Amino acid sequence: MATTQAWRPDILGEPFEQLTLPLRPDAEGEAVATLVRYSPHPRLRLHHGPAADADVLYVHGWSDYFFQTELAAFWHDQGARFHALDLRKYGRSLRDGQTPGFVNDLTTYDEDIQAALEAMGHGGQDAPKRRLILLGHSTGGLTLSLWADRNPGRADALILNSPWLEFQAHSAVRAALTPLIDLRARLGPKATMPSVDLGFYSRTVSRTMDGEWDYDLAWRPVRGFPIHPAWLTAVLAGHARVAAGLHIDAPVLTLLSARSTLLPYWTPEMLSSDVVLVVRDVAQRALALAPTVTVSSVKGAVHDVFLSRRPVRESAYGAVTQWMRGYLTAG
Repeated sequence: MATTQAWRPDILGEPFEQLTLPLRPDAEGEAVATLVRYSPHPRLRLHHGPAADADVLYVHGWSDYFFQTELAAFWHDQGARFHALDLRKYGRSLRDGQTPGFVNDLTTYDEDIQAALEAMGHGGQDAPKRRLILLGHSTGGLTLSLWADRNPGRADALILNSPWLEFQAHSAVRAALTPLIDLRARLGPKATMPSVDLGFYSRTVSRTMDGEWDYDLAWRPVRGFPIHPAWLTAVLAGHARVAAGLHIDAPVLTLLSARSTLLPYWTPEMLSSDVVLVVRDVAQRALALAPTVTVSSVKGAVHDVFLSRRPVRESAYGAVTQWMRGYLTAG
């Protein structure tokens, strides 16, 4: 669907701008995605950085939206033009009466991604003059991995930040649970499932608790959005596809914490580990995404590697820069 909106100031303030991307309505009515761009003035860019002549599209995870200003500045310093996408029913794109984050098929986001790429000059009709780097966190990493597999030739690189590539209870449990979740999805696709989020991840990142970051708690709730059977079915189907092996034709970098801490009670070790995913399982799945995959283990990282303590995220940024110099150095 063609974009008829105009760029306007973003909630993050200058130099961020946002563009509303109209999408096809669904059963809940109006649907939009929102593209955010980082446009500093004057454009003092390191033209010879490893991401020179590249555009970055960032996609957030579950119960999330884009607020990581430091991440945008990093990519700008590498020579890239940075964009972030708030998917339908998340953050800037959430409308009254909508079920937050709800879709029943991850391919639904193809429309969101295509609209964003068209606004960025990567619509696919003609060969773009700039390279495209896709960057996804958690569920966004899963979504972008599946998209890149279905759309060969569109992306020049895929960077995954703790991607949710496998169910936390391992593949055998996923296989056993899938028929039960499918049945619940048919009987009540938007029924509320019991929450397993105890708020520990939010505690590791929110400045209101033990973290360093300010963000909108309505758009990124402490214990996450309610989970619904049809949405979980869509995610499990994505996990099954990843387990069968993908064939992404771009180099892939996967950033993960060095360890997981999945416990039903708080422990200080959670401030330096992934409290959402089993990182060893994700690392194994990542190796089946593409012929060329790099897995970088970041000691002390939390689930969103770029929301870790400053020394840790500086290490992560260094790993990204080093990887880009190997695979994407501009000619």
